[in-house]
Amino acid sequence: MNSPQQTLVEIPSPLPPGERILLSWFRQLRRGRLEGQLQSGEPFLIQGPEQGPTAVLRFHRPWRMVGRTLTRGANGFAESYMAGEWSTPDLPGFLELMQLNEDAYYHRMEPNWMYRLRLALRHRGRRNTRRGSRRNIAAHYDLGNEFYRHWLDETMTYSAAVFEHPEQSLADAQRNKYRQLLDTMGVQPGEHVLEIGCGWGGFAIEAARRGIRVTGLTLSTEQLSWARRSVADAGLSDLVDLRLEDYRVAGGRFDHAVSIEMLEAVGEQYWSNYFDMLYARVRPGGRIGLHGITIEDHRFEEYRRRPDFIQRYIFPGGMLPTERHLEEHATRADLEVLESTGLGQHYAQTLLAWDANFQRALPEIQRLGFDQRFINMWRYYLAYCYAGFSTGAIDVRRLLLRRP
Repeated sequence: MNSPQQTLVEIPSPLPPGERILLSWFRQLRRGRLEGQLQSGEPFLIQGPEQGPTAVLRFHRPWRMVGRTLTRGANGFAESYMAGEWSTPDLPGFLELMQLNEDAYYHRMEPNWMYRLRLALRHRGRRNTRRGSRRNIAAHYDLGNEFYRHWLDETMTYSAAVFEHPEQSLADAQRNKYRQLLDTMGVQPGEHVLEIGCGWGGFAIEAARRGIRVTGLTLSTEQLSWARRSVADAGLSDLVDLRLEDYRVAGGRFDHAVSIEMLEAVGEQYWSNYFDMLYARVRPGGRIGLHGITIEDHRFEEYRRRPDFIQRYIFPGGMLPTERHLEEHATRADLEVLESTGLGQHYAQTLLAWDANFQRALPEIQRLGFDQRFINMWRYYLAYCYAGFSTGAIDVRRLLLRRP
């Protein structure tokens, strides 16, 4: 009988060399169950000794998969999916299983020194200077409003929703997120809020409907065009002023400030400047509501040293802080930390909704000119983030600050 501490392995023999190498890696599974299919169509099964989810993996070009992973580590594994060298019917579930078994697979996902050096130099060249920030933001957000429109909800919100109940629609959960933030901050009608990173205008519209004035900043020309039109269509232009402007050059004094998942694009060397700016822009007694994605403290040094798939392919110049970084920088800037709330599981649910929308919209997305490699990359991005939030490797914090 199989011992509770043993991994159950059912693998055909003999195996071609590429699949033999891959299965020597995957048989280290400790948690959950991996059902698979070889390139030949034959099945295999690996059952870890500890409980966990079940996922499915299918090999299509195993030798290429091995080569990419051996040279480029976890990024190579992602690139192998982008190239169609392996597949799964449930990508979020498979990457969640991989994340839960990170300790078993970590050393097998080590890139070689040459790739590590190239990756570090590329990331360093994407620093968020004023010119660099404009370029980095355009690389992601200026893919086109039509692209995002097909898989975001009707509010065009590209950040974690906050669900009142699991069956709540994505659009309602996004509006709920905005309402909760305004209520938590205690913003009153007639007050003036600075929004740093206004996106497509969802927060500004929700706030203006309460009689709150909003000045919003973005570096994306695509977002600005959409947001201004949405504000005008809602009849709220007298309350909302949206600008193509870097937060570092913004002036004025406001009652409160809001920044929803923009901090990730600031860059570590600019975190101090960012919090100093918040202090300078808000009146004494004003409150600041931040939503920011954070990484677990024990992961930070490795993450800083080795840019991951998101930094390489999705958000150039991006950098996640830890919760400790947020609170330390806020305190150093003489801002009081009144609340810090984790919303990571809400983000996991949001990402599953986005992925489902994205799959439903594939014909429209393909008609926009995006090829299969891009589609695979984007789905990997959504699933990769889901796995991080669902397992707690990353979180999104709602931070409420007050200027004394």
